[in-house]
Amino acid sequence: MAEALVSFLVEQLGSFIFQHVEQNVKLVVNVKKEAVNLTLNLKTIQAVLADAERRQVKEDSVRRWLNNLKEVSYEVDDVVDEWSTEILKQQIENQGDNAIVPKKKVCFSIPFRCLGTGQVTQIISRRDIAVRIKELNEKLALIHEQQKFYKFLQNEIEFEQPERLKSSSIVNESEMFGRDDERNELVSQLVSEHSEERKKPLVISLVGMGGIGKTTLAQLVYNDKKVKDCFQTRIWVCVSEPFVQIAVAKAILEGLKVPVPNSDELETYVQHISDSIQGKKFLLVLDDVWDSNHRKWDLFLTTLQCGGSGSRILVTTRIAKVATTMGATSDHTIHLKELGDEICRSLFYHIAFFYGERKEPKRFEDIGNKIVKRCKGLPLAAKTLGSLLRYKDTVQQWVDVLNSKIWEFEEVEQQVFQPLLLSYYDLEPLSKRCLLYCATFPKDHKIVKDELIELWMSQDYLRSKGGNKEDKIVGQRCFENLVLRSFFQDFKKDYEGNIESCKMHDIVHDFVQYLTKGECFSMVVKGANERMELPGDEVRHLSLMFAPEGPFPVSSLNCKSLRTLTAFESKLTRIGFELISQSKSLRTLNLSKNSIREVPKEIGGLIHLRYLDLSHNSKLKELPDSLGDLYNLQTLRLVKCEQLVKFPDEEVMRKLTKLKHLYVEDSPRLKSKGIGRLTGLQKLDVFHLNGYKGEDKEGTLKLQDLKNLNQLEGSLSIAHLESMEDASEGVKACLSEKHLLHHLRLDFLCLQCRKWPREEGRGQNDREILNGLQPHGGLESLGIWHYQLATSLCPNWILSLHNLRASLAPR
Repeated sequence: MAEALVSFLVEQLGSFIFQHVEQNVKLVVNVKKEAVNLTLNLKTIQAVLADAERRQVKEDSVRRWLNNLKEVSYEVDDVVDEWSTEILKQQIENQGDNAIVPKKKVCFSIPFRCLGTGQVTQIISRRDIAVRIKELNEKLALIHEQQKFYKFLQNEIEFEQPERLKSSSIVNESEMFGRDDERNELVSQLVSEHSEERKKPLVISLVGMGGIGKTTLAQLVYNDKKVKDCFQTRIWVCVSEPFVQIAVAKAILEGLKVPVPNSDELETYVQHISDSIQGKKFLLVLDDVWDSNHRKWDLFLTTLQCGGSGSRILVTTRIAKVATTMGATSDHTIHLKELGDEICRSLFYHIAFFYGERKEPKRFEDIGNKIVKRCKGLPLAAKTLGSLLRYKDTVQQWVDVLNSKIWEFEEVEQQVFQPLLLSYYDLEPLSKRCLLYCATFPKDHKIVKDELIELWMSQDYLRSKGGNKEDKIVGQRCFENLVLRSFFQDFKKDYEGNIESCKMHDIVHDFVQYLTKGECFSMVVKGANERMELPGDEVRHLSLMFAPEGPFPVSSLNCKSLRTLTAFESKLTRIGFELISQSKSLRTLNLSKNSIREVPKEIGGLIHLRYLDLSHNSKLKELPDSLGDLYNLQTLRLVKCEQLVKFPDEEVMRKLTKLKHLYVEDSPRLKSKGIGRLTGLQKLDVFHLNGYKGEDKEGTLKLQDLKNLNQLEGSLSIAHLESMEDASEGVKACLSEKHLLHHLRLDFLCLQCRKWPREEGRGQNDREILNGLQPHGGLESLGIWHYQLATSLCPNWILSLHNLRASLAPR
């Protein structure tokens, strides 16, 4: 995580220096010099972080050194962000009603000649900045000096890779439990004849996370009698990482049992391979493939085409992209899932009781079954924990294993986590940081993809020069990369096949918690008067679970470093001033699914806050105007806050120039007139019109408030169109100018009666409103709900939607 953090700060400090030189700003003596020194120190440290990240797993002293580095780096980030925030604040105040939305993060970009001396003093003291940067530089210089003691390797130097066990074709069938369906399917694909003569070998792939049993299944099938009888020759090659073409070519020739040439030319080896398999029906197993660079594989795949008809290539990998690169289609890709509970239990007890030689004592049964559940169907975990317990003869020893954190056992760290470490080290720094943030979620948590990307954005993990929209693209790519490498599972997809949510395997969750111990922390709070003690100042991400209903607990004074605070699905009724005053570095605050009645005005003091989730707080009635002081707020979630009525007014909302995502579904009473001022808004799930009949209409939304929200993208639902009395309102929404919208839902549902309205004379009025709500021609899906008129009376513009793939108009 430190690697990505320092890289980000180097770029930020570069911006700091560049902006001041560009604008010829004369700072307090030595500020620029200190900033340059800070950047140089960070760059020097940056060069050894890859090696340090690897060594911290086994060396506590290196871990402590990295923790010190992260602490200083986070402080630097806070200083830069405070300065940027104050500049943005002054910019908005100076521009008043003519405030424009910044296209990207404002970093020291306002010319100081626009500010008077008094204004600069009010924003932030230049001398204070100078002092703070100097202090941080002194801390960083000490860390830089300590770096020499560890003799880290530079990033460009090839450092020692974690030990990768080489596989062979030999299999211990006594350790194979289950997988009958996968085995039969794989054997069938290997030996079955195709009606058409194939010009090249059929590629079949086994894909799954580390430890799921890919190699074991491949070994079992490789030695299956049907498979042996089907092929003239069989070759087993463990490819692993790093992928060296000549080494793989040599291994193939050795498997063919032919002389291996002494040459440094790859062409020599592939020619020998071609000559050796010419016309022969072969099976080649490429086990543990990591490299998905098709250019490296093309020569091999072309050479192997000279084999006989019916030849097969079986690839095992934990990276789905590798399967595609090697030419395996979806029909010939087998994704291995976890073992069933009963099968996993059998494997565990088989190993724990000496391969079935010792009878399973009944006294271990209950506690053993609980330990098996921790394996979550992962064969490697069942084998490892079974081996761990083989020589533990008392129930208490088994209980101790059950109650301990899985990573506290050396056997688990070395055997179960080792394959995961290999996958982790293979990630780029950004993906590592994003993966580790998932340690903040509880086990078996449903991770919604869009929410996860917004959480990454709130921590500034995805910062790009192109601003918010490019940040989302970076986040999407990062998520897809983690999916391809089998870090996520249990996918839920939309009707187009796009992933909407996923989960993380419990062992993978244990693994990321193992890597973030000290930085991510979860605790159960038993009462409001309980003193909340954190294990140390290095805790950055805290998840709390509350047992009784009540206010936030009394806390100790060590929350100052928190960047994430999550207390969802609890019974929290109130947020205290003490919490806010302590947690000034918060970027993410999730208080959803609680019983919160009010949000204190002091929340405006959380100047770094980027993500606020107050969803599913049914007793919450209003939001304070101090919400407008959250200048960095990017995401605000207010889903299913049924009693929420008061929203900050327009004058307050105009200050939230960075707010990009607003969620208000099932919060129909919200009087949110100020939304029309959020011209930079990119995501608005539901646009609620006028609310309940008979209520005061002041502050409620009208369709004309959509006029300037032309950055909206994705999906939009406009609710309660029945409440529109003026038929000309539809045109004022200017939907035709919102070219980034792909999906539109128009709902005429009457909010009070919860059924489509039956008022006489409404039909023609509704049709005129609908005709005015013409979207752009590229819309992909349209839903018109609770519309009174017959479907034959569609809006005039329906035929202009040339990209429309789905349309619903139920009565």
